Amino acid sequence: MTRIEVETSIRTDLGTLWRHTQDPALHQRWDLRFAEIVPLAPGRFRYTSCFLGVAVTGVGTHAGERHRPDGGCTSALKFHSADPLSLIRQGSGYWRYAPEPDGVRFATGFDYTTRWGALGDAADRVFRPVFARLTAHSFELLRRWLEDGVEPEGQRRRLDHLRTSFRC
Repeated sequence: MTRIEVETSIRTDLGTLWRHTQDPALHQRWDLRFAEIVPLAPGRFRYTSCFLGVAVTGVGTHAGERHRPDGGCTSALKFHSADPLSLIRQGSGYWRYAPEPDGVRFATGFDYTTRWGALGDAADRVFRPVFARLTAHSFELLRRWLEDGVEPEGQRRRLDHLRTSFRC
């Protein structure tokens, strides 16, 4: 399957964007993919996602960050779920922050492996495009929050048609 990649430009400073993406309490407010993100230990977190009313949990690990001379940076992570109900077995990805004249170019790329054999592969052909769309909509929630001050919770109510399948 194809790696999921999403990017946007956000008119904000890198420090603000970094804080809203790296702080679990802020992150879970705008990211439609997660019902909850809980810090466990430095560099580790537990996440809960919901699909069709079923909650699944997993664990993520911050795999490092790199700061570039141009002021940009990249944050890498790995994630996995031992939950037998989770389609996603394990994966990895990155967030890239690149300064632009009017803000920051924010991008993600991630991929994962599935469980359940051929059934999981078939389910992923439906799930992966939905997951990519949720990622893009989440980036839009974040952009509007940081640029226009529109809090994600109000925006999420307007996206209920997208969220219906992702409620616990």
